[in-house]
Amino acid sequence: MIHILKRIVRTGIVSEDAPSPLEALRTRAPEIQAEVLKLLGRALAIRQVDAGSCNGCELEIQAVNNPYYNLEGLGIKFVASPRHADMLLVTGPVAKHMEHALRIAWEATPAPKLVVAVGDCGCTGGIFGESYASCGKVANVIPVDVAVPGCPPTPIAILQAILTAVASRR
Repeated sequence: MIHILKRIVRTGIVSEDAPSPLEALRTRAPEIQAEVLKLLGRALAIRQVDAGSCNGCELEIQAVNNPYYNLEGLGIKFVASPRHADMLLVTGPVAKHMEHALRIAWEATPAPKLVVAVGDCGCTGGIFGESYASCGKVANVIPVDVAVPGCPPTPIAILQAILTAVASRR
């Protein structure tokens, strides 16, 4: 045990630097929130659907929802039901067992609805592609408005895709 403690003291703290502040996002937050409210008349409600991912994209989506990126400060929130959602945020290649559930979620989302496919798997099927167990990309099952490539995409890329989808709703 003492050997491990000595190694810890010798090595010190090993971590990466904190990300640089997103001043552009922070200064434009009131504008973005006003735009979302103008377009929708209320906060944008997102239902996140995991259609068979490895959960890498979910970790980045959770990061978008933390205080650093402050998604709710922009007038955007996550909801538990597709019936209350304006947008579906779908991750992963659509597993055959999730195909029906994803269609039900899409049909339950009131019109006009937006769909954002997140990650390489959601955009192209990723390394899984189409097979006996996978339908491949999200667009093979439901219509997609915006796709966010990356494995996993960065939180800022996900945020940009959400805002792009909202702006395309005009």
